[in-house]
Amino acid sequence: MTRHLITSAIPYINGIKHLGNLIGSQLPADLFARYQRARGSEVLFLCATDEHGTPAELAAAKAGLPVAEYCCQMHATQSKLAEGFRLSFDHYGRSSSAQNHKLTQHFAGRLADAGLIEERSERQVYSNADGRFLPDRYIEGTCPNCGYEKARGDQCENCTKQLDPTDLIAPRSAISGSTDLEVRETKHLYLLQSKLKDELDAWIDSQTGWPVLTTSIAKKWLHDGDGLQDRGITRDLDWGIPVKRGNADWPGMEDKVFYVWFDAPIEYIACGAEWVDAGKGEDWERWWRTDKGADDVRYTQFMGKDNVPFHTLSFPATLIGSGEPWKRVDYLKSFNYLNYDGGQFSTSQGRGVFMDQALEILPADYWRWWLLSHVPESSDSEFTWENFQTSVNKDLADVLGNFVSRVTKFCRSKFGEVVPEGGAAGEREAALIAELTERIRTYERHMEAIEIRKAAGELRAIWVAGNEYLQAAAPWASFKEDPEAAAAQIRLALNLIRLYAVLSAPFIPDAAESMLSAMKTDDTAWPDDVKAALEILPAGHAFAVPDMLFRKIMDEEREDWQVRFAGVRA
Repeated sequence: MTRHLITSAIPYINGIKHLGNLIGSQLPADLFARYQRARGSEVLFLCATDEHGTPAELAAAKAGLPVAEYCCQMHATQSKLAEGFRLSFDHYGRSSSAQNHKLTQHFAGRLADAGLIEERSERQVYSNADGRFLPDRYIEGTCPNCGYEKARGDQCENCTKQLDPTDLIAPRSAISGSTDLEVRETKHLYLLQSKLKDELDAWIDSQTGWPVLTTSIAKKWLHDGDGLQDRGITRDLDWGIPVKRGNADWPGMEDKVFYVWFDAPIEYIACGAEWVDAGKGEDWERWWRTDKGADDVRYTQFMGKDNVPFHTLSFPATLIGSGEPWKRVDYLKSFNYLNYDGGQFSTSQGRGVFMDQALEILPADYWRWWLLSHVPESSDSEFTWENFQTSVNKDLADVLGNFVSRVTKFCRSKFGEVVPEGGAAGEREAALIAELTERIRTYERHMEAIEIRKAAGELRAIWVAGNEYLQAAAPWASFKEDPEAAAAQIRLALNLIRLYAVLSAPFIPDAAESMLSAMKTDDTAWPDDVKAALEILPAGHAFAVPDMLFRKIMDEEREDWQVRFAGVRA
């Protein structure tokens, strides 16, 4: 059995994330992890908070807190929200951990020994008003590529073009807003990615079946313009991992820290060490080093498309350049953007639904189902309140919820709260089993291939098949003429509820748990044999009528939410 190492792009610490952030990495990764566990695979699912760099410093300053205290508080907040959305991380770590400090400095030493790090003098923006250099996100201005007036010094979030702070038009300090800026000379370390271009190119070519979105972005960075560029890996900041060469000091770099995009991906590995040190697991190296047993590990990463260059080029360059046998990604699932109701989600403007707000108005499964069934895989997708309402009401309430309610209530009224005995399956039941078998195998193929929208569509079709069977069998009618025939039909339908719980758990884990609890079973065996799976609950087995699985969203609620989340978050 293949072991599955799964990582989600680690979210910045600076505030609560919106639904676009959630569906861009963490939620699809959780779906895949839950599915692989359900199939009996050994899984290690890791994520963490990205706590270094200017986003953390700026957010802490805005909150009036020391940056370390702010990061600690926000890690707790993000952890709680992850639990609220039922994200099943084996460990949710922190890039500020001691383990990440040690590993980042280790990699820097290995790269330096290999001749892949070079000290360079460069000219950077200095703020006279703030009395400091302004790296990356401490500078805002107009993007020279698209004209967006709030571009950051590292990237324009409007057109996603990577920038240097000196590229910006009309730059200003993100700290004070001052335009009293000048360019001064400073020294930094650069990772010589260009020396690894051919090896990275060959490695990417060797990866079969990657999403076109992933490979096209990687190839563009490798070959467009001047090709793969060397990248600075240090910054003039106070908060971060101190620049060291392994355990040794690095002369001339005493007041600098590693750039967040150098240390953040290394946290994936460090998170494994944190998992062990927290007493949750053992021997993290068997997941991460091919000389320690990771040869049978399949490593899958999940991220938004803006993160692809760092994970297909910069992080692999670090691993390759170290000369050590670190496990590299086998499959990188990247996503387009989820837009919001005719525009974009915006953290700065508070536009859209944020994770805490979502859980205040509806349970996690409502959001999980809509987001996963509309995940932006092949192109950008859009959240609208009308679509959300329709999907919840039709898919969850009318199809799945209604099936569970009709079956359990009818059985209670005619046979009591036990699986009825008597009768035998006939041609209609055989046809249903044949259809379900084909659909479940298709569902499995989509899940294995991480084709999430297709998997969601197949799961819904599986729910619909049960409803169509129930409607055609009409046990409420057959009960009058042939109670034993009705008993056989309801017995199969009650077993369908258990089967639906097993198949649906990766998407809607709370509802799945409710269905299993109502059926008074903890049998979550995967339906390799569908006929056998529909006989697991025998005649005489007790069950309970569950509370309503899903309620419908009313028009007045939808209208209220549409106004409430149009903009600005307090």
